[in-house]
Amino acid sequence: MKIAVIGSGYVGTVTGTCLAEMGHQVVCADLKEGRMRDLQQGKVHFYEEALEPLIRGNREEGRLEFTTDIVQAVRNSEVIFLCIGTPLLPSGKPDFSALTAAVKSIAEGIDGYRLIIEKSTLPIKTGEWLQSLLQEQVPEGIEFDIAAVPQFLREGHAVNDFMHPDRIIVGAESKRAIDTIVEIYRPLNAPILMTDTNSAELIKHATNAFLATKISFINSIAQICEKTGADITSVARGLGLDRRIGQEYLNAGIGYGGIFFPKDLNSLINIAEEYHLNLDLLKQVDIINRYQRISFIEKIDEALGKNLSGKTIAIWGIAYRPDTDDLRDTPSLTIVRGLEKRGAKIRAYDPLAMEPAKELLPDVTYCQSAYEAAQGADAIAILTEWDEFAYVNFLRLRQESDCRLIVDGRNLFNPERMKNLGYHYVSIGRRKVTPDKVPAKV
Repeated sequence: MKIAVIGSGYVGTVTGTCLAEMGHQVVCADLKEGRMRDLQQGKVHFYEEALEPLIRGNREEGRLEFTTDIVQAVRNSEVIFLCIGTPLLPSGKPDFSALTAAVKSIAEGIDGYRLIIEKSTLPIKTGEWLQSLLQEQVPEGIEFDIAAVPQFLREGHAVNDFMHPDRIIVGAESKRAIDTIVEIYRPLNAPILMTDTNSAELIKHATNAFLATKISFINSIAQICEKTGADITSVARGLGLDRRIGQEYLNAGIGYGGIFFPKDLNSLINIAEEYHLNLDLLKQVDIINRYQRISFIEKIDEALGKNLSGKTIAIWGIAYRPDTDDLRDTPSLTIVRGLEKRGAKIRAYDPLAMEPAKELLPDVTYCQSAYEAAQGADAIAILTEWDEFAYVNFLRLRQESDCRLIVDGRNLFNPERMKNLGYHYVSIGRRKVTPDKVPAKV
């Protein structure tokens, strides 16, 4: 099928590439000339595992193109995927300016029936707005359908999530649109839920809001654990064994980051306020999440005698999650800046995110490994659950660094093991441990 993907950001690039990998003829269109030149050469402006090889392979086989000519891309397509973000304005409302401009180009390029599919996370009733806007602009007599097929992609795992989805949500109002979407996604052999456009839009927001709520809930329970001597690891495992709850997203830590959870929470809150409904629950979810970052700074401060002035903190992990270089609303920005305000010096290491971090955190000393970051440090703070941190070589760490204090924001290690290794170990929702006088060998 001939498909145009409008918008070549994160969602658009992954979507277009994976659709081409499924066998469709895809052209990705975006007005950013530099970005499109890079994509034509197989270079991606963000990190996503396996994406660049797929781009190069599908371009070589002639199934994937990149262009800045949106109008021509629309003319050469049967189906149009809208992958244009609606970032939040200072008011908390979504910014539709880029989407409005794209609709104008789409209307200019339509010369016959088109199916237009919302793929980016767009607020509920966006489909109705698009329908009205396009009707005002497309030539008389031209038919089109609007549908919503929300994406459920995790950064760092987006290609796998696209190609192996739990389910595909299809929000459409006409049989023609439904049949076309089913045909597009048939190669994935995944369960498909048919619904209306408004419901499909809301499913995406509700999913992220629920997952964010789970994270804030377990972090609230972790605070109780710290006061009562309970262990959040055991509590979370006990909760997760209940099949109604499940284990996913019950890991206590410094909270969620990225743009997707906060954006969808704000979107639902704004919708509720528009209809005079009470969604204070979601407001508290965000408040709890922000508090986790401040609480973690306090843990480091307390562990170092409530005096961070002149102290050196090794930061392990800057990205908001592993397998990505994304720094948008990452907890590390809040934590590092908070530590610097209290007089601490920061040495940091992240496998992917150091280059983008240098502009946002210019006073940090960036290191080539976790071991180098720990050299001369008074404390090691773990902010991202990268595998290389979880499987760090403690023998090497003890040889290269005298630091014996680890404040773990991701609960990567067993407290008793850390005690035996000779470390003061502070984590989330678990008891602090102090080493024996003579630490055991690694």
